[in-house]
Amino acid sequence: MSLPQTPYKYSLTQPLYDWHPWNMKWILFFGALIGSGICDRETFSGHQVFRINIRNEDEISKLNRLVNSDNLKLDLWKSPSTLGHPADVLVPSFSLQEVKSFLEDHGLEYSVAIEDLQNVLDSEHQQLQLNVRQELSNNCFNYGAYHTLEDFSTGKGRQRPAIWLNAGIHAREWISSATAIWTARKIACDYGRDLVITSILEKMDIFLLPVANPDGYVYTHTHNRLWRKTRSVNPRSTCIGADPNRNWDSHFGGVGTSNDPCSDTYHGLHAHSEVEVKSVADFITNHGDFKCLIDLHSYSQLVMYPYGYTTSRVPDADELDMVARNASKAMASLSGTQYQVGSVGSTVYTASGNTIDWAYDNGIKYAFSFELRDTGFYAFALPADQIIPTAQETWLGLKTIMEHVRNNI
Repeated sequence: MSLPQTPYKYSLTQPLYDWHPWNMKWILFFGALIGSGICDRETFSGHQVFRINIRNEDEISKLNRLVNSDNLKLDLWKSPSTLGHPADVLVPSFSLQEVKSFLEDHGLEYSVAIEDLQNVLDSEHQQLQLNVRQELSNNCFNYGAYHTLEDFSTGKGRQRPAIWLNAGIHAREWISSATAIWTARKIACDYGRDLVITSILEKMDIFLLPVANPDGYVYTHTHNRLWRKTRSVNPRSTCIGADPNRNWDSHFGGVGTSNDPCSDTYHGLHAHSEVEVKSVADFITNHGDFKCLIDLHSYSQLVMYPYGYTTSRVPDADELDMVARNASKAMASLSGTQYQVGSVGSTVYTASGNTIDWAYDNGIKYAFSFELRDTGFYAFALPADQIIPTAQETWLGLKTIMEHVRNNI
């Protein structure tokens, strides 16, 4: 199957499988993607995730020194958002003793959040295979399961004021894509029944890109479950890919990025060097009337707005903060899940070249980034039984934002 070169619009105006005037069909084709490359899949046997408590600036400095030690091959999954909050670090089995010694020698408190990462990933993969068999036998689409790339297909339509929903830009963040697909179904089913979503769709279009990094997403199914970047070839290195959420033409190459092609935060050769980024940027720019962009990620349970490249406030910070807090309250109303609110730069870390900074700088006032469940117990390997609860609460936040956009365009 050839993949589209530009993103397309989901039709969200009629019941599933028969949406008019556009169509979206679910293509249930699992075997080739799930079966291919199994022998080459990277394993993480004995790898552990350490949760390190960070209490002061000195401990932040020590943490940075640790994770930047090239020989240890550590992967910082989650930075401490503020003092008193923990960092999550993936530690390869061959570095466990050295990392433990460093932490103990420097007085850094830690616990083991995941004892053996491969056990978690094996359980996830078994559930994925079970879902494949069930869908093939029942001929239905399971919204409470993770899916491979070829399960998704889209359609086109006319141009109106629009909202862009982005998911899966970081390949390993499966819950974002699963949530996006559930959201597409929810919008389709609620049109004509829910007054809010009906009024939004009568005034605006909703474009939904469930897998913004398709090559990377496929790679997480066939080779390395924890792959983050794109799969582009770097002419100056044997290392593959760039971080598509550092590749946007907004303070490109600045703080929070790396010029090392082997780094997970490598910004790429130049702004929009990654086709996944350029195609979306071109589409949004050519459309010319996007009012809102929401980028779904995981994990940490956050609702954020620009800027990411700095801790300075954007001109619309008060309004964006109010909208984000209303979204967070709506999400918590379902099952009590708490989502922290703030700008990217002040809430997690400074990061240049990110999606929502580019959107805001290009006139899309309502630009938000969600970090979905959880806070680190499962991290990127969130069990499939949490897909629908996550999607349901996320929907309440999305709906709150979209309603505000509808009322203010």
